[in-house]
Amino acid sequence: MQTVENTAGSYACILSDESFFYTARDEKRGLFLLPKTYYVKVLECAPDFCKIEYLYDDTHVKKLTGYARTADLTFVDYIPEKPYLYYLLEVRYHIENTTEEGEGFLSEITATCAYYGDYKIGSTQYCYVLRGDTFGYIPKPSNVHYEENAEYAERHQSVNATPPADSTEEDSSSSPAQIAILIALCLLVPVLATLILKPPRRPPYEAEE
Repeated sequence: MQTVENTAGSYACILSDESFFYTARDEKRGLFLLPKTYYVKVLECAPDFCKIEYLYDDTHVKKLTGYARTADLTFVDYIPEKPYLYYLLEVRYHIENTTEEGEGFLSEITATCAYYGDYKIGSTQYCYVLRGDTFGYIPKPSNVHYEENAEYAERHQSVNATPPADSTEEDSSSSPAQIAILIALCLLVPVLATLILKPPRRPPYEAEE
Protein backbone atom coordinates (compact mmCIF):
# COMPACT_ATOMS: atom_id res chain seq x y z
CA MET A 1 0.00 0.00 0.00
CA GLN A 2 1.30 3.46 -0.90
CA THR A 3 0.53 6.96 0.25
CA VAL A 4 -0.88 9.70 -1.96
CA GLU A 5 2.46 11.48 -2.26
CA ASN A 6 4.38 8.65 -3.96
CA THR A 7 1.84 7.05 -6.28
CA ALA A 8 2.52 8.89 -9.56
CA GLY A 9 3.58 6.42 -12.23
CA SER A 10 2.37 3.38 -10.29
CA TYR A 11 -0.84 1.34 -10.41
CA ALA A 12 -3.99 1.12 -8.33
CA CYS A 13 -6.47 -1.73 -8.11
CA ILE A 14 -10.24 -1.28 -8.32
CA LEU A 15 -11.87 -3.11 -5.40
CA SER A 16 -15.14 -1.18 -5.25
CA ASP A 17 -18.31 -1.72 -7.30
CA GLU A 18 -18.82 2.05 -7.51
CA SER A 19 -15.46 3.29 -8.87
CA PHE A 20 -16.18 5.61 -11.77
CA PHE A 21 -13.94 6.78 -14.56
CA TYR A 22 -14.50 10.54 -14.69
CA THR A 23 -13.77 12.91 -17.55
CA ALA A 24 -12.93 15.71 -15.08
CA ARG A 25 -12.39 16.28 -11.35
CA ASP A 26 -16.13 16.29 -10.84
CA GLU A 27 -18.35 13.50 -9.50
CA LYS A 28 -21.05 14.54 -11.97
CA ARG A 29 -18.79 13.66 -14.91
CA GLY A 30 -18.76 9.88 -14.48
CA LEU A 31 -18.33 8.08 -17.81
CA PHE A 32 -18.46 4.42 -16.76
CA LEU A 33 -17.74 2.10 -13.84
CA LEU A 34 -14.21 0.73 -13.89
CA PRO A 35 -14.16 -3.10 -13.94
CA LYS A 36 -13.66 -4.45 -10.44
CA THR A 37 -10.36 -6.29 -9.64
CA TYR A 38 -8.57 -4.62 -12.58
CA TYR A 39 -6.14 -1.70 -12.43
CA VAL A 40 -5.57 1.85 -13.57
CA LYS A 41 -2.25 3.60 -14.06
CA VAL A 42 -1.83 6.63 -11.79
CA LEU A 43 -0.39 9.71 -13.50
CA GLU A 44 -1.00 12.35 -10.83
CA CYS A 45 -2.55 12.13 -7.40
CA ALA A 46 -4.31 14.48 -5.01
CA PRO A 47 -6.38 13.89 -1.87
CA ASP A 48 -9.66 14.11 -3.81
CA PHE A 49 -8.99 12.85 -7.35
CA CYS A 50 -6.19 11.04 -9.18
CA LYS A 51 -5.44 11.52 -12.85
CA ILE A 52 -5.43 8.03 -14.35
CA GLU A 53 -4.81 6.12 -17.54
CA TYR A 54 -6.93 3.14 -18.60
CA LEU A 55 -6.26 0.62 -21.37
CA TYR A 56 -3.90 1.22 -24.30
CA ASP A 57 -3.85 1.84 -28.04
CA ASP A 58 -4.49 -1.29 -30.08
CA THR A 59 -6.62 -2.55 -32.96
CA HIS A 60 -9.91 -2.56 -31.03
CA VAL A 61 -9.14 -0.40 -27.97
CA LYS A 62 -7.87 3.09 -27.24
CA LYS A 63 -6.17 4.51 -24.20
CA LEU A 64 -8.32 6.81 -22.08
CA THR A 65 -7.01 9.48 -19.74
CA GLY A 66 -9.32 10.76 -17.03
CA TYR A 67 -9.84 10.78 -13.28
CA ALA A 68 -10.89 8.55 -10.40
CA ARG A 69 -11.70 9.34 -6.79
CA THR A 70 -8.62 8.74 -4.65
CA ALA A 71 -10.72 7.05 -1.98
CA ASP A 72 -11.85 4.44 -4.55
CA LEU A 73 -8.30 3.36 -5.44
CA THR A 74 -6.15 0.74 -3.72
CA PHE A 75 -2.55 1.63 -4.55
CA VAL A 76 -0.03 -1.18 -5.09
CA ASP A 77 3.77 -1.29 -5.19
CA TYR A 78 4.10 -3.67 -8.14
CA ILE A 79 3.42 -3.68 -11.89
CA PRO A 80 0.42 -5.95 -12.59
CA GLU A 81 0.86 -8.70 -15.15
CA LYS A 82 -2.58 -7.99 -16.62
CA PRO A 83 -3.65 -4.53 -15.45
CA TYR A 84 -6.56 -3.86 -17.83
CA LEU A 85 -9.65 -5.76 -18.90
CA TYR A 86 -9.55 -6.52 -22.64
CA TYR A 87 -13.03 -7.69 -23.57
CA LEU A 88 -14.67 -7.63 -27.00
CA LEU A 89 -18.41 -7.78 -27.73
CA GLU A 90 -20.15 -8.88 -30.91
CA VAL A 91 -23.14 -6.57 -31.25
CA ARG A 92 -25.90 -7.33 -33.77
CA TYR A 93 -28.15 -4.63 -35.18
CA HIS A 94 -31.47 -5.68 -36.76
CA ILE A 95 -32.81 -3.42 -39.48
CA GLU A 96 -36.38 -3.52 -40.68
CA ASN A 97 -36.84 -3.42 -44.46
CA THR A 98 -38.20 -0.08 -45.62
CA THR A 99 -38.73 -1.07 -49.26
CA GLU A 100 -41.38 -3.28 -50.78
CA GLU A 101 -38.95 -5.71 -52.42
CA GLY A 102 -36.29 -5.70 -49.66
CA GLU A 103 -33.70 -7.13 -52.04
CA GLY A 104 -30.13 -5.85 -51.78
CA PHE A 105 -30.65 -4.43 -48.31
CA LEU A 106 -29.02 -5.83 -45.18
CA SER A 107 -31.39 -6.81 -42.40
CA GLU A 108 -28.69 -7.49 -39.81
CA ILE A 109 -25.28 -5.96 -39.10
CA THR A 110 -22.68 -7.36 -36.68
CA ALA A 111 -20.11 -5.04 -35.16
CA THR A 112 -17.18 -5.70 -32.85
CA CYS A 113 -17.07 -3.41 -29.81
CA ALA A 114 -14.50 -3.08 -27.05
CA TYR A 115 -16.05 -3.08 -23.59
CA TYR A 116 -14.90 -0.43 -21.11
CA GLY A 117 -17.42 -0.59 -18.28
CA ASP A 118 -21.03 -0.37 -17.19
CA TYR A 119 -23.27 2.63 -16.76
CA LYS A 120 -26.70 2.52 -15.16
CA ILE A 121 -29.59 4.87 -15.85
CA GLY A 122 -32.55 4.09 -13.64
CA SER A 123 -33.13 0.35 -13.89
CA THR A 124 -31.48 0.00 -17.32
CA GLN A 125 -27.88 -1.19 -17.68
CA TYR A 126 -25.69 0.16 -20.45
CA CYS A 127 -22.13 -0.54 -21.59
CA TYR A 128 -19.62 2.10 -22.57
CA VAL A 129 -17.91 0.71 -25.67
CA LEU A 130 -15.61 1.62 -28.53
CA ARG A 131 -16.71 0.67 -32.05
CA GLY A 132 -14.09 1.54 -34.61
CA ASP A 133 -13.15 5.10 -33.69
CA THR A 134 -16.40 5.96 -31.93
CA PHE A 135 -17.17 5.74 -28.21
CA GLY A 136 -20.73 5.40 -26.99
CA TYR A 137 -23.30 3.52 -24.94
CA ILE A 138 -25.27 0.43 -25.89
CA PRO A 139 -27.83 -1.57 -23.87
CA LYS A 140 -25.85 -4.14 -21.90
CA PRO A 141 -26.20 -7.59 -23.52
CA SER A 142 -27.20 -10.44 -21.22
CA ASN A 143 -24.16 -12.49 -22.24
CA VAL A 144 -21.51 -10.06 -20.96
CA HIS A 145 -19.38 -12.11 -18.59
CA TYR A 146 -15.66 -11.77 -17.95
CA GLU A 147 -13.19 -13.31 -15.52
CA GLU A 148 -12.09 -11.27 -12.54
CA ASN A 149 -8.41 -10.49 -12.15
CA ALA A 150 -7.15 -12.60 -9.22
CA GLU A 151 -3.67 -11.06 -9.06
CA TYR A 152 -4.35 -8.65 -6.18
CA ALA A 153 -6.06 -11.33 -4.07
CA GLU A 154 -3.29 -13.86 -4.71
CA ARG A 155 -0.53 -11.40 -3.85
CA HIS A 156 -2.34 -10.24 -0.72
CA GLN A 157 -2.89 -13.82 0.43
CA SER A 158 0.75 -14.74 -0.24
CA VAL A 159 2.05 -11.81 1.82
CA ASN A 160 -0.19 -12.67 4.79
CA ALA A 161 0.68 -16.38 4.69
CA THR A 162 4.49 -15.92 4.70
CA PRO A 163 5.95 -15.46 8.24
CA PRO A 164 8.79 -12.95 8.69
CA ALA A 165 12.18 -14.64 8.26
CA ASP A 166 13.82 -12.85 11.22
CA SER A 167 11.21 -13.91 13.74
CA THR A 168 11.41 -17.56 12.59
CA GLU A 169 15.19 -17.67 12.97
CA GLU A 170 15.02 -16.01 16.37
CA ASP A 171 12.45 -18.50 17.63
CA SER A 172 14.41 -21.51 16.39
CA SER A 173 17.72 -20.27 17.83
CA SER A 174 16.29 -19.45 21.25
CA SER A 175 14.33 -22.68 21.72
CA PRO A 176 17.24 -24.84 23.14
CA ALA A 177 18.18 -22.12 25.66
CA GLN A 178 14.58 -21.85 26.82
CA ILE A 179 14.38 -25.61 27.26
CA ALA A 180 17.59 -25.69 29.35
CA ILE A 181 16.27 -22.94 31.65
CA LEU A 182 12.99 -24.79 32.16
CA ILE A 183 14.82 -28.03 33.06
CA ALA A 184 17.04 -26.21 35.57
CA LEU A 185 14.00 -24.59 37.19
CA CYS A 186 12.28 -27.97 37.48
CA LEU A 187 15.30 -29.42 39.29
CA LEU A 188 15.66 -26.47 41.66
CA VAL A 189 12.03 -26.27 42.75
CA PRO A 190 12.11 -29.42 45.03
CA VAL A 191 15.42 -28.34 46.62
CA LEU A 192 14.10 -24.88 47.38
CA ALA A 193 10.89 -26.32 48.78
CA THR A 194 12.86 -28.63 51.12
CA LEU A 195 14.99 -25.80 52.45
CA ILE A 196 11.99 -23.58 53.08
CA LEU A 197 9.86 -26.24 54.82
CA LYS A 198 12.63 -27.89 56.96
CA PRO A 199 12.17 -26.93 60.69
CA PRO A 200 15.10 -25.13 62.35
CA ARG A 201 17.39 -27.15 64.68
CA ARG A 202 16.95 -26.44 68.42
CA PRO A 203 19.94 -24.91 70.17
CA PRO A 204 21.91 -27.35 72.46
CA TYR A 205 21.36 -25.28 75.63
CA GLU A 206 17.63 -26.00 75.57
CA ALA A 207 18.25 -29.74 76.04
CA GLU A 208 20.45 -29.16 79.19
CA GLU A 209 17.70 -27.21 80.91
